[in-house]
Amino acid sequence: MANRKNGPRHGSMQFWPRKRSENHLGRVNWAPLIAHAKKPGFLGFIGYKAGMSSAYVKDNTADSQTKNKRIIVPVTIIECPPIKIFSVRFYKNGVVKKDIINENVDKELRRKVKLPKTPLNIKQEIEKIEKENDFDDVRVIAYSQPKKAEIKKTPDIIEIGISGTNEDKLKLIKENLSKEISISEVFSSGLVDIRGLTRGHGNQGPVRRFGIRLRSHKAEKGQRRPGSVGAWHPTGVRFNVPRAGQLGLFSRVTYNSSIIAVKKSTEKNPFIEKGLQHYGKVNADYIILRGSVQGVPKREILMTASLRPSKKQLKKQFDLIELR
Repeated sequence: MANRKNGPRHGSMQFWPRKRSENHLGRVNWAPLIAHAKKPGFLGFIGYKAGMSSAYVKDNTADSQTKNKRIIVPVTIIECPPIKIFSVRFYKNGVVKKDIINENVDKELRRKVKLPKTPLNIKQEIEKIEKENDFDDVRVIAYSQPKKAEIKKTPDIIEIGISGTNEDKLKLIKENLSKEISISEVFSSGLVDIRGLTRGHGNQGPVRRFGIRLRSHKAEKGQRRPGSVGAWHPTGVRFNVPRAGQLGLFSRVTYNSSIIAVKKSTEKNPFIEKGLQHYGKVNADYIILRGSVQGVPKREILMTASLRPSKKQLKKQFDLIELR
């Protein structure tokens, strides 16, 4: 028949099994991110997707056809209430050697996590381990404050890697133990990777889930199904045969999203003040990223330092004029 494409069914085996993710923020292998980092600092931040918009920007990209011109680009706004340190985690040979919990944590987190009745003095414990110098790496368990963004009360919690030498890491941790860490202290320009969950679509058939083509209207046992799911002998259905099942709510990574701007909550913006559809007003600091981000509004997003920045994306430079 004319205009019919042949080819294997869609659905990469890299993402298997295709089921709902249990962890909304995903897991991160911090080791390569730490190795590629050029200066000391935290390598991740928790945000909440507010929605998409269009932005007028001035294109400062070298050799661009629209250089020094005013153009419109699609952007995603992510609200980033400040994060705090919950605990400090020391590693030895890739295994957690000691995890010291900060005694000063918010009451919302106390409802979610069981804390010891007699917490240790975190500063004294850090100094003690620092003197022993029997560790390879230091990371922190950080938690968000969504209450400040008026999204929900329960904080999200995740491990965040730190770049630099062990001395730099401990110095940074000591400085921020009892402080709130803002998005501008972690990311201000350049590229970030986005980890989050895609929009959920529930149970779907193989046509939508894997992109198999529709069968002829004369097909004996249905149009929206594969012609054969396996051999008669030996009996059985192979795991990679397209079948109906869960679509969406998968943990995925978007690489090399360009930061257009990082804005403070105190800066006035008419577009932000009137609120975003399905989200409402943005009350905390926020970051503006070029392009789209997976997930629905109000979903938690983990932003990390770029693992494999491309020359093409690094070249792109934009100055925000206004959101519209």
